[in-house]
This record gives sequence, C-alpha cells and structure tokens, in this order.
Amino acid sequence: MEGRRSRRVTQYSARTFPAGPTRGAVLAMLGCWVLAVAATVCQGQTTFTSFHPERREWAFNHLTVHQTTGALYIGAVNRVYKLSGNLTLMVSHDTGPEDDNKACYPPLIVQPCSEPLTSTNNVNKLLLIDYSQNRLLACGSLYQGVCKLLRLDDLFILVEPSHKKEHYLSSVNQTGTMYGVIVPSHGQDGTLFIGTAVDGKQDYFPTISSRKLPRDPESSAMLDYELHTDFVSSLIKIPSDTLALVSHFDIYYVYGFASGSFVYFLTVQPETPENSMSSGGSSNDLFYTSRIVRLCKDDHKFHSYVSLPVGCVRNGVEYRLLQAAYLAKPGRVLAASLNISATDDVLFTVFSKGQKQYHQPPDDSALCVFTIKDINARIKERLQSCYQGEGNLELNWLLGKDVQCTKAPVPIDDSFCGLDINQPLGGSQLVTGHTLYTETRDRMTSVTSYVYNGYCVAFVGTKNGRLKKVSYSYCQFPAVMVNYRLLSPATAWTLKILTYLGPLLFREHRPSMTPLHYTLFWAVFSSSFSY
Repeated sequence: MEGRRSRRVTQYSARTFPAGPTRGAVLAMLGCWVLAVAATVCQGQTTFTSFHPERREWAFNHLTVHQTTGALYIGAVNRVYKLSGNLTLMVSHDTGPEDDNKACYPPLIVQPCSEPLTSTNNVNKLLLIDYSQNRLLACGSLYQGVCKLLRLDDLFILVEPSHKKEHYLSSVNQTGTMYGVIVPSHGQDGTLFIGTAVDGKQDYFPTISSRKLPRDPESSAMLDYELHTDFVSSLIKIPSDTLALVSHFDIYYVYGFASGSFVYFLTVQPETPENSMSSGGSSNDLFYTSRIVRLCKDDHKFHSYVSLPVGCVRNGVEYRLLQAAYLAKPGRVLAASLNISATDDVLFTVFSKGQKQYHQPPDDSALCVFTIKDINARIKERLQSCYQGEGNLELNWLLGKDVQCTKAPVPIDDSFCGLDINQPLGGSQLVTGHTLYTETRDRMTSVTSYVYNGYCVAFVGTKNGRLKKVSYSYCQFPAVMVNYRLLSPATAWTLKILTYLGPLLFREHRPSMTPLHYTLFWAVFSSSFSY
C-alpha cells in the first residue's frame, strides 16, 4: 500500500487581550475527525462548521485568502475550491483525475501518446490570485504541469494554455517544490516568476523563469517567456552535467515574494562538489543548502540573478534546512530592535537543524527573522566584491567550474540589476538571521505573523499540530505566550499552512465593556495514511 498525505483545513479565532503582548492568549476549539473544521470563538460561545474533500486522499495543498473579499481559495488534489470565511463551499472546480502518463511529452491533450495511460491525480502545485485581472492561476502536475486561469467569482475557466512547451511548468507531483510570484504592471501585461523542481527533466523544464501574463486571457503570448533567443532568455535550466555529478540534484522552491524592485525566492538544494568527482548515494547522504535568490522585476535577461546561503545560529548550533517562510512588517518594537523602520519588510523563517536529510528533517528547529534591508546589503557587498575582481562566481551547480570574477569600474548602487559579466552570481558567505525561538522536540513547520499595537506577533505551527504564539516585546528575548494543541493527541496531524485575517475587533453593546481583539486563522493540517 502506498503512503499518502491527507490534509484538513481549520479555521479558529485567536483572542488577544488589550493589555499587551505579555498577557496574550489564544482560545481555540476544534471539532472531531472531519477533514475541515471551522471554529469561531466569541464571548465564550463556540460554533463549528466543517468542510472536507470528496475523498480523503485528495489533500489540500495550497490556501490563499482574498485580501478584499475574504474568500478562501484552496488548491487540492483534483479540485480547486472557493469557500467563504466560515468554510462554506461557494463553488468547486474539477481538475482531475484524468488519463495521463508522465512520459507523454508533449502531453496527450496536444498530440497522441503511445505510452500506456492510467487515471492520474492532478496535484495542485501553484495557486495565485492575479488581483489586477480578477482571476486565479491554478497549476497542477497533470499533462506536464499545465495551468488554468479561472475567474475569481465562479472559477469559470478563462483559458487553459497547453499547446506550446512554455505551457508545461513541471510534472513533479510533490508539493512544496514550486513557487510563483505575480508582478502586476499598471495598464500593461503582468509578469509571472516561477521557480520549480524538475525531477531530472532539466531539458523540458527550467528551474526558474519569468513569463508573460497578458491581460487578455486568450492572448497567444500567455505564459510565454519574457525573453527567449538563442543567446539570452528569461530562464535558467539545470545543466545535465550537474545531474551527472549529483544524480539527486534538484532545487526546491519553498517561498517567494516581491519587495521593492526585486523578486525573491527561498530555495533548498543539494550542495554540489567543487571538483569533478561524482557525488553518489541516496538523497539522505547529501548536504543541503538553503538559499535566497534575488532578481530585478524588470530584468528579462536574468543578469541580476544572485544567490546566497541563508540560515541562523544559536549557541553554536546551525539551522540551515528551510521549512517555511512569511513576509511581513516588523511593528514598532521589533523594528527598533532590528534598527529598521516599522514600514520595512522582514522575513520570518523556520529552519531545521543541520544540513542533512531535508526530506526527513530533524525535530530541532528555529524561528528566525531577516530584514530585507540586511539581505539587500549582503547582496550588494557580494556584487561589489565580484566587480572588484575578487574571487569566483561561486555557482558550481550552474557553471560547472570555477569562473573568476571580472574586474570592472561599475558603480553598484541599491538598484543595480547586473550586466552581461559576473552573472549569474552565487556566494558562500552565510546570510544569518536573528534567532527568535528554538524548539528541540516538536519541529516547527509553518509560520505567519501580524502587528498589533506596534508589537509583532508570530504564530508557528508544528509537526504535532500545535500552535505557538511568539511575541517580541522590549525585553531581550521573545516570549512564547501560547503553546496550544489544536487537535487530539491521538491524531498524527502536522500543521502545514497558516494564514490569517485579522486582527478583528468585537465590542459588546455596553460601551463600558473592554473590546476584545481576535485574530481569525485558517490552518491546513497534513496526516499520513495508507489506502
């Protein structure tokens, strides 16, 4: 029997007392075994609603909340759902299963395939709201990874481009391997940045690319590369020589975001040997490095590609295996501690200890925070050093050899987007985050945050289904205000995804009563089972 993953979506309310973060608490009540449970706690009254997929093994993979309407969109195996805030089903869209074979390239929806076909699940790997055009981009594992553009209101198919090789993103059916960032352009077509694992099919799929998102869904240019010539393109592929050296090499894209004039991806990838010796053995024998990749939004040639290792350290212990991340604002108090503005962006991250066994990471984990300001400063230092002719490009997995940096009298400012020299650029000096909290037994698996009264509050989910609330005050160390088990100890649920809508304000009719502040969360849980 093949092991599978099941996921449930849970909504709950987190109550924060007005006295400040040192007295914060979470009240959460959940129902029984159903795959989706919604709980609202207000004035001591708890009500439940529930939602679950048609079949238990049709896992929930992605969850996004519309910033204006509050509608929930869930990308699942074989389905895309639209739910109200209390998890009432509004509409669903079928995406599978369909007859397919991963060896069919191009897929059979384009031309006949001689390979044997079997009923195949469509695993949702990407779910993004294109706010400027009021549509939802949903990409799956079926047919080499084709996407659909769905209307937000009713999930009506606007287009399903599939007739060109650019339309096939990746046939990898493992979640947590692909991430996308939509960059809108006022009055013009948008851009989609995609990073994905390729599972050895480096000739078919680029590991990272930027693609066109025309306003017209019927445009023939939909998902075309921004630039594609014989000499330069808006994509990067993993060389076959790299797979010859490291047979299990791939790049897993855990998170992505846009900040300022740049797009960023957080990745995990095996280290490659610095010489020509092959690295055999299983994937568990490899050392993995978490990295941050930065590109300029308007760089169609990818000359601005820079990749640096990231991690955090506490008491001499290194945490280098990225599990989750979330872009947020720091709030007044944390910003003062980090020497940045409260309006600057910060990146909350969860890492597991060490650099081995990425697919079965250690339980010892850390919650860390990076400032985007510091990340950009470290990238700028790396660029300046290389343009002074110091060292190598340090991107062995892509270049296959040591390539000396070229000295050039080029001013490197904060908005520098690269030239046709000294690119793509890597690095080996670790960009170290600020460690806020560590956990040795119950691995942290998800993170989100919000700012309340100037205080930044982070919520992390764990392998055993617990919710931890970490609040940073004026004292030197953050305090864990809540450690709450959301589900029964008898169940093996991992809290994989956290998102929120809040904080919300509830006030009783009597004006003298102190208002109560809640934060409304939705959580996706995952559980192993066989069928």
